[in-house]
Amino acid sequence: MFPGVTVLLKEGAHIGHGAVIHGATIGKNCLIGMNSVIMDNVELGDECVVGALSLVKANEKIAPRSLMMGNPARLVKQVSDEMITWKTAGTRLYQALPAEMQEQWEPCEPLREIPHDRPVQEVLYKTWNSIKDQSE
Repeated sequence: MFPGVTVLLKEGAHIGHGAVIHGATIGKNCLIGMNSVIMDNVELGDECVVGALSLVKANEKIAPRSLMMGNPARLVKQVSDEMITWKTAGTRLYQALPAEMQEQWEPCEPLREIPHDRPVQEVLYKTWNSIKDQSE
């Protein structure tokens, strides 16, 4: 960000891999998709979702519960209660990871090959598209 500009992430803000928040305020319980760019002086209202690879231009003021997508990002629709429930559950999983890792952390040797008896990882969370497809 530029000197004198601040980044503020409010409670529950979830910033995807590779996203850039450059001098913006991200509201409570927002989701910023992977590799998105949020420019200076953006104010993103609570419970907004910004799609992956989107660009929110400088000085934009985005209303709460807006689903923004594209380059430049445009309002696609309002975020539903179902989408917020999905987003909140995903954020909770991410927030639990550090404590879970610390509880189980111990020195070990790296695997040289994948063990034959390795358990299959339980699916704890589904992508939004898979949930949406099931309801249609």
